[in-house]
Amino acid sequence: MLKVKQAKLTLEDGTVFEGKSFGSETSVAGEVVFYTAMTGYPESLTDPSYTGQILVSTYPMIGNYGVPFNKKENGIHKYYESDKLHITGLIVSDYSFEFSHWNAEKSLSDWLKESEVPGIFDIDTRALTKILRVKGSMLGKIEFEEETIDFYDPNKENLVAVASCKEKEVYGDGEHKVVLIDCGVKNNIIRCLLNRNATVIRVPWDYDFSNEEYDGVFISNGPGDPAMCDITTKHVKSVIDEEKPIMGICLGNQLLARAAGAETYKLKFGHRSHNQPVLLNGTNKCYITSQNHGFAVETGTLHEDWEPMFTNVNDETNEGIRHKTKPFFSTQFHPEASSGPTDTEFLFDDFIKSIEEYKK
Repeated sequence: MLKVKQAKLTLEDGTVFEGKSFGSETSVAGEVVFYTAMTGYPESLTDPSYTGQILVSTYPMIGNYGVPFNKKENGIHKYYESDKLHITGLIVSDYSFEFSHWNAEKSLSDWLKESEVPGIFDIDTRALTKILRVKGSMLGKIEFEEETIDFYDPNKENLVAVASCKEKEVYGDGEHKVVLIDCGVKNNIIRCLLNRNATVIRVPWDYDFSNEEYDGVFISNGPGDPAMCDITTKHVKSVIDEEKPIMGICLGNQLLARAAGAETYKLKFGHRSHNQPVLLNGTNKCYITSQNHGFAVETGTLHEDWEPMFTNVNDETNEGIRHKTKPFFSTQFHPEASSGPTDTEFLFDDFIKSIEEYKK
């Protein structure tokens, strides 16, 4: 019989869950959040927006299809959302030690161990999720007997500086030159732009791109508090003044709003799921979206030249903004979502069209 080490998850309210290890046997602390995807754990675990977070899977069985080959296309990993795991720890109900998939290179357990990320199973994730849905996202820690640690709040640090690239990189040779401000970008954003005849100029979160030649700016997703990215906000403000097309996703929505003079705040729960309904304002069109964020735009602080573009049907929080007359817009959800849904990927087409019109 396979021997596994005991571990425990402790929440800041004192709740303790006993479990068993299937990852790195390293004690860690962070913010405990949950996600609702049935598949796509390689994409979720490599999503930079989860930096500093202990991730809870609400779907019971994880690991049954292993981890895909580490293959690159166009300079980025084909099956991952970044070049490494960004989660701090992983909590699941049932871990499958047997995996089977035509594209599997290794087990999830081996991947976690190689990346020094702990994972524990045999946890009542339903009970854990219910606690988080009542009390909100909270701090937690995974501990092993010989290594006890203190709680740690990742939101007090500039997580964008951790998740962002460190130097400029260029992808593709398309007709439209897009500066991509990397605040913790997901690879599928780059893929979506490359598929639309773009040259992607990926720059760090604090990079001054005023001397770059470009047709539009894309502000990526990323982790943490947008208030810690004032230098990014300053650079976005300069693009607004120049009136070149802008699109933002997730943290990019918050940074565009702050550059336009609006305020942001921390959500009690955050949205981290693959089935969030959002309404396109002024219509009866409702889209199903994938989301991963803990902060939101305070709609009431938007300047009169701006308006909400999308609204969350569940809690009526902001899901996107747009300028009333100029080519600036952003979404709080993920139009590029991998592993889906892709109902709103047409927004990338809208962004490219705005660039084409600007160039005319």
